[in-house]
Order: sequence, then structure tokens, then C-alpha cells
Amino acid sequence: MQQLLRSMRQSSIIRFFEHFAELFPDAHLKDLTVEEILPDRQMVVAGQVVTNFGSDSFLGLDQDPRVLEAIRQGLQRWGSHNGTSRAFSSVRSNLVAEEKIAHWLGTEASIIYPSVTLANLGAIPALVGKPDLLVIDEQGHNSIQEGAKIARANGTRVLSFSHCDPVALENVLRQAAPYRVGVVAIDGVYSMSGAIPPLAELNRVAQAHNAILYIDDAHASGVVGTKGRGTVLDALGSYENTLVIGSLSKGFSCAGAFIGCSQEMKRLLKMRSNTYLFGGPVVPAYLDAICLVCDILNSGEYELLSARLQANLQRLNQGLRRLRYRFQGGVSPIVSVFVGDEEATLRAGRFLFEEGYYVQSVTFPAVPYHAGVLRIQINANHTSASIDGLVNALGQLPGVIDMPRDECRRAG
Repeated sequence: MQQLLRSMRQSSIIRFFEHFAELFPDAHLKDLTVEEILPDRQMVVAGQVVTNFGSDSFLGLDQDPRVLEAIRQGLQRWGSHNGTSRAFSSVRSNLVAEEKIAHWLGTEASIIYPSVTLANLGAIPALVGKPDLLVIDEQGHNSIQEGAKIARANGTRVLSFSHCDPVALENVLRQAAPYRVGVVAIDGVYSMSGAIPPLAELNRVAQAHNAILYIDDAHASGVVGTKGRGTVLDALGSYENTLVIGSLSKGFSCAGAFIGCSQEMKRLLKMRSNTYLFGGPVVPAYLDAICLVCDILNSGEYELLSARLQANLQRLNQGLRRLRYRFQGGVSPIVSVFVGDEEATLRAGRFLFEEGYYVQSVTFPAVPYHAGVLRIQINANHTSASIDGLVNALGQLPGVIDMPRDECRRAG
């Protein structure tokens, strides 16, 4: 066992993490333990009360009494677990939830997985074989990259293209021909930057070269687009040439993931997707809560939740513009403030924490080297006072570290 541990410690990524943990033990805000959840997005960490700007429960439904009651009723109805792979059986709530998701999303069908990661690890290798081509955005989510590794090991040719660049995608597809069918895997919202790709242009290129778009829309599910359906339908008008992967644990504040697809695709994924066949299901009680959230998203109440979220997002964006900080995002509830140096990024996160605000200080390898960011996630339940307080604390950062400024950005 000791030899195995020594061997694992030779990994470059482990050496990198341990090096930074040793250099900056007081600033390395990772692997935190949350001791208590309080109202108004506050939480207790290491005995300190901080306002949480690192949660992706964007609509605040994790604290909604109706969602909590649906889970309690689900526990009474189904117990803590139904104890079988979905290849053998599913509780009725699973089928109802898939029908409701498809109705809300606007697809013919949907299929639920335990997480987005397991959806990507199972679906991507299931879609392609040796005669096919898989092309991934170079900044695609880690779970897309890992799914691509499995596909490559199975004999599929895997290539990448420059981030969000339709011209680069067209060059890759043209040069890679011939192939039986192509699958282009991208994010609908890039989780570290909040950036949204040019979906219409990418889809045009894919269709011209016998390829479909596989869109991990996890960070848009429930919070972007009409009725929170995500980035795809508003941009493309249909799902004719796409598979859409969504999250049930972010905007939905429940658990699991889904793929929006045709009935035929659903049937084939049930037979070819290993993480569906050989994995456990979403805990049944959460399926009842998913059904409830679908009803909320399809009701007039969604517009109220979305308006609160957008107002909070605009309040943050306006504050960052006044500070003339360089930031990305601001369309989805993810905003990344550029810092750069790894040490400075960690120090900035620690300073904000001491001021009473938790944001995620993100460094390599989640982002390129020396391109560290403060990743802020806005919630519909954040108060105006907490957003203003965060902006004020961000404004004090130049006294602690060298913050890059956008000299072209005007205050206001």
C-alpha cells in the first residue's frame, strides 16, 4: 500500500496541488467543511459566518419549503432508496419526472442519470464507434474530456477545436473527413467563465459536415432562456440536430441530470450507455421534487424567480464595472473576475472570506496557468446588501494584491 501511495504521489497534478497547499496553507480555501446553513445564503465555515457566493443553486430552491416537503413525502412513499439499477426497474416517479422534463424542455423524451458527469461518461462513448468522429471544444467540461478518453480507448477518433470558434471547428471537420458521423461536444455555458458559445454558427458548421451538437447545458438548466430551458432552444429554434444534457442539481436544486432527446435515442442509450446500465438511480425522493420544480418552471412563478436572479446579477455587474475589473460572464449567473497569478488568486479569495464573503478562487488546472479567476455565483435569494457588501470588499482588493483593470471600461 505504501508503494502504491508513493506511486500516486508522482502524479504531476497531485504534486501541483500539494505544492500549493504547502505554500499557501492559509489561503487555500479548498475541501471546506460547511457546519451550518443560515438564511439569506449565509453559512458557517470554520466557525465563521460568510455569505455564500459559491453555490450553483441559482434559483434558491434548495430552501423552498415546497421542494423540501416533496422530498419528505418522497421518502415516505419510496423509502431512502429503491436498490436497483434502472436496467431492471424504475419507480413511477422516475418516469413521470422524465415526462415532465421533456414537456418543459420541449423535447420528445428525456432520460435521467444520477449526475451530469455520469451522463457524459456514459452517453459520449455510447454515441460513437470506430468509423465515427468525436470533436470537443478545447475548454469543454472535465466530464466531456473524460468521456472522450473512453471513446478514444474504444477506437473512436477524437479531435479538439479552438474554444468557441466556428471557423476552427469547420477546419477540423473538413480535414478529418471521411467519417460515418460526427459528434461535436461543447458546453452551453462554460462553467469557469460563464461564456456562452455561438450555438447557431457552430450548428451551421456541424450540419454542413454531417455532425450533431452534443451540448452540456448544465450551468444553464433552469436559469437561462425561456422558462429556464437553457441556451439551445432560443438560439436554434429546435433540437433537430442536438442532444442536450442538463443538470437537476443546480437551478433545479434537486439531484441528477438528464439528456433531452428523441424516444428512439432514449431507447438506444438505455442499451449502450454503461453508466445508465451499471449505475444506481437518483434517490427516489428527489424525483418527486424534480416533478415539482418542473411545474414551477412551467408556471408564471418562474418569471418572478428569474427576474430576482437577473436583478441580482445586474447589480453585481454594475459594481464590477464601477471598479473597472476585468470579468467574463454576466449572462448566466456565473461571473468570473480575472486575477491572473495563482498566489494572488488564492490571496484574493482568502481576503474576501475574512471579509465575510465566500467566492471560489479558481486556478490551474481548472483554468489556464496564470489565468486565475474569482468565480462568483449569483443566487435569486441573495440580498441587495450582501451583493453591495461583496462589491465593496472586491473594491478593497487592490490594497492586498495587484488587480488587473479594464482601462477601456467606463464606470456606471
